[in-house]
Amino acid sequence: MEAQVDQAVESWLRWVPRWEPATHRGRVAPCRRCLGSPILSAAGIGADVPHGVQHGLSTRIKTIVDHAVAEYTARNLPTLQRELDQQSARNRARAYRPNEDLDPEFDGLPLDPEPVAGAPFLFTIAGLADDASAELPPLPPLSDEAKAALRQEVGLADEYANMVGREVCGLLLRHRLAIQEAISQHVEPQIEALLAELTQSLDSPFDPDLP
Repeated sequence: MEAQVDQAVESWLRWVPRWEPATHRGRVAPCRRCLGSPILSAAGIGADVPHGVQHGLSTRIKTIVDHAVAEYTARNLPTLQRELDQQSARNRARAYRPNEDLDPEFDGLPLDPEPVAGAPFLFTIAGLADDASAELPPLPPLSDEAKAALRQEVGLADEYANMVGREVCGLLLRHRLAIQEAISQHVEPQIEALLAELTQSLDSPFDPDLP
């Protein structure tokens, strides 16, 4: 686990110098992966850090937790594993899978931009993906006994995920200084430059030199 966290942070540190502020309109809905994330808190990344920078790290770390839970599930939770295998097979049968194999910086984000009032989309990527899913047959129904077993195993998987998450957060603490230094070096100067440019472009109604 320690090696995986080290590798994830190192990968994020290599990516941060390539980050640039987004020029498009920001999203209204908050990111459920990053909002209030204990991973970001452990890493020392505050809410004032741009979301793209947050998301790149939280996704990399979440992948570690997901893989650990997947291994635990395969070993110990047969009902849940069978359900996941059926869902995976169903997903692989879809003709259109736009949310797969994305870079960590984009994984888990909405597939489409926020709609603009009065300018509806002719189509959306999410809509096309939903259409592809609707063409597949539904999963086989579960018996009452299987549903009860599935609920119990989901609870066990959640408990294990929380345990792994706490361990990962503890390992992240040793990387706080390197993470904060990368933000200070590569992110904050770009934000300050944007603010300075915005300040210069605004007209001041109290400037006596203005006509």
